[in-house]
Amino acid sequence: MAVKLRLRRLGKKKQPIYKIVAADSRSPRDGKFIEAIGLYNPLTKPASLDINEDRALYWLNNGAQPTDTVRSLLSQKGIMLERHLRKKGVAEEKIKEELEKFQKLREAKLSTVKTKKKKKAASEEKKQETVSEGTAEVKGAASEEQPA
Repeated sequence: MAVKLRLRRLGKKKQPIYKIVAADSRSPRDGKFIEAIGLYNPLTKPASLDINEDRALYWLNNGAQPTDTVRSLLSQKGIMLERHLRKKGVAEEKIKEELEKFQKLREAKLSTVKTKKKKKAASEEKKQETVSEGTAEVKGAASEEQPA
């Protein structure tokens, strides 16, 4: 039996929530599964991700193949990095150190993205203000010409 780690869709129409499950590769997307190991909600800002890391590592070590999306989610949490380091035979202290470094880099990246978005939003607001001021001046000039 080939086991896959994949997403199982839940939620209402246009409001998806996904369970991360270990399932037989032959079963349908929302069908029978072996074990639920996490939850992913893409609608929250930022997307919320809750994974039982021990169970994810267990299934990965026992040959479960993650889908592309699940692999990406596991990488975001650092689970794939941890698995890689354990496979190489790295000491536990070194693994913890590497995971902390990974988390710091990830947080720094997210904070720079947020600041870039804020700067972009501020520049767009300034553009909107200048455009609205320009149109107000044009309207004022047109209204002055009509009474004459």
